[in-house]
Amino acid sequence: MGKGCITATKCFLFMFNLFFFIFGALFLGVGLWVILDNQNFNTVLEDSTMLKVGAYILIGIGSVCMLTGFLGCIGAIFEVRCLLGLVFACLLLILIAQVTAGVLIYFRRDVLKNEMSIIVNKILVNYTGNNKTSEQALDYIQRTMKCCGWTGPSNWTENVAINSSQIQYPCSCTNESIYGTGIKEAGLCKTFSPQLPVFTKGCVYSLEDWLIGNCGVILGVCVGIAVIELLGMILSMCLCKSVQQEDYTKVPKY
Repeated sequence: MGKGCITATKCFLFMFNLFFFIFGALFLGVGLWVILDNQNFNTVLEDSTMLKVGAYILIGIGSVCMLTGFLGCIGAIFEVRCLLGLVFACLLLILIAQVTAGVLIYFRRDVLKNEMSIIVNKILVNYTGNNKTSEQALDYIQRTMKCCGWTGPSNWTENVAINSSQIQYPCSCTNESIYGTGIKEAGLCKTFSPQLPVFTKGCVYSLEDWLIGNCGVILGVCVGIAVIELLGMILSMCLCKSVQQEDYTKVPKY
């Protein structure tokens, strides 16, 4: 490999590992946020083992990605063969872990669906509209996907505030075609009509429709990530082979 090719490979590998380090930091930050933010996620984590496990997995993946990115940057700059080989091994392990996670999610989708039902119902029961992160996420989903509750609007009857006062309903469920514009995006709204101006479709069905409709995009993103990781593995191996190995036979023996 020529000197120009080696320089280009080093630059591309350094940029790849830098972005890998940044993405790892994002994964680590999200995982730590879910685990440590007791005010917003404490009630959810108590009833969802899968969410807690998922947060620890994000922490683990983020830590490994940051370590891989850091070692890759050092190995690319200083042409350290052992670090380049270690980066290749780490990328291979991450790729295998991603494929394994995808297979597990596919075959345990019913368990995941049940866990999500428990999480959403817990948020519904304790919903107050006080701008908690979990409540903001639920409001965003209901507002953008035009749905209400997990399986339907009837799920909201378990909410403490709505159960004590039947004239209230979640503002994020409001169907603008019935009620009109100028409504609040979060919190609880009041109505004196016996028929609530809300969406009748449950969010679980809206999410399923969205996943089916965007299946090609999701698969394309997953394949793109795998291709980028394979590219990083190829670059690390090419640079590792191009680095001249030290001749330790010339070292004097004592």
